[in-house]
Amino acid sequence: MYREEAYGSGSGSGGGATIPYDYSSNNTNKNDRNTNHNKPPMFNGDPEMFSWWKTKMYSHIMGMDDELWDILEDGVVDLKLDEEGVALDRKAHTAEQKKLYKKHHTIRGILVVALPHKEYLKMSDKSTTKAMFTSLCSLYEGNKKFKRLRLQCLFISMNCSE
Repeated sequence: MYREEAYGSGSGSGGGATIPYDYSSNNTNKNDRNTNHNKPPMFNGDPEMFSWWKTKMYSHIMGMDDELWDILEDGVVDLKLDEEGVALDRKAHTAEQKKLYKKHHTIRGILVVALPHKEYLKMSDKSTTKAMFTSLCSLYEGNKKFKRLRLQCLFISMNCSE
């Protein structure tokens, strides 16, 4: 659906330049309207949505810096951190360790911002970003696997009773 807008004061009927504009392009998806590509995707705590959220987080983080995802998956073995992820010996770090520590807290901040407080409290280990992410994955992907196994057992028991 195009409509032409007239600009200028040219001569004749209507005068001026016309520029076609597609007004149907203004109808944006409700979910896309408030999207800020700098903010991480939010997880709402729904186990059915965890896999989708994890995929969106992967794309978001890889778009920023692929080393961040590596820290999320592999952890930071070179650093000694307390139960809240704070370095115990930060001033003694080498330049490389300082860079790693900064990236660790960058990805940690992204993960914390993407979670509601209720989900943050469910994590059993918050010492490293890897521990936090592993805790989330085991909580939500574990539930999915458990439900699938329970359904399979139920299906088998129903078939055996016939």
